[in-house]
Amino acid sequence: MSQDQTSISAILAQWQRERPDIDASPMAMCGQVWRTSEILRKKVRANQTKYDMDSAKSDVIFALRRQGKGKKLSPSELAHEMMLSTSAMTNRLDKLEKTALIKRHPDPDDRRGLKISLTQKGFDLANEMVVTHVSTQAKMLKKLSQAEQKTLMSLLAKIT
Repeated sequence: MSQDQTSISAILAQWQRERPDIDASPMAMCGQVWRTSEILRKKVRANQTKYDMDSAKSDVIFALRRQGKGKKLSPSELAHEMMLSTSAMTNRLDKLEKTALIKRHPDPDDRRGLKISLTQKGFDLANEMVVTHVSTQAKMLKKLSQAEQKTLMSLLAKIT
C-alpha cells in the first residue's frame, strides 16, 4: 500500500473512531482525487517548464492550435474555449504577445474588437509541445488499461 493510501486509511480510521455516526469515505475519495491531481499537475508543469511555458500560456496556445492553422478567435471566444472568464484572458494574451507567440488583429466585423491568432513561432511551439504534453500524460496513465482509463473518465465526469 502506498504512503498516500496508508495515510488516507489512517485518517478514515481516526474519523471512524472519533465520529462513528458519520461516513467519512467522501473525504477519502476527494482527498485521493486532490492528491492525484497534484501529481498530474506537477509532472505536466515540469514538461511546460522545458518550453518556458506555464499552464496559463500553454492553454492559450493549445486552444488556438486546435482551431487550425491561421484561424483567429476573439478574446471572448478564446475564453469560452478555455472555460475562463474574459477578464483572465488579457494578461495571458499580453504575455504571449510579448514573446511573439500570438498576434492581435483588428476584427473586420467589429471595429472595437480583436481577433487572436498564433504566429508561426507559436504554431511551431504548440505543435512540438503538444507531443511531449500528451506523452507526459500517457506515461502517468500507463498503469491503467484502456478500459480502466475510459471507466475513470466516465466516473470523473459524473462528479458535480
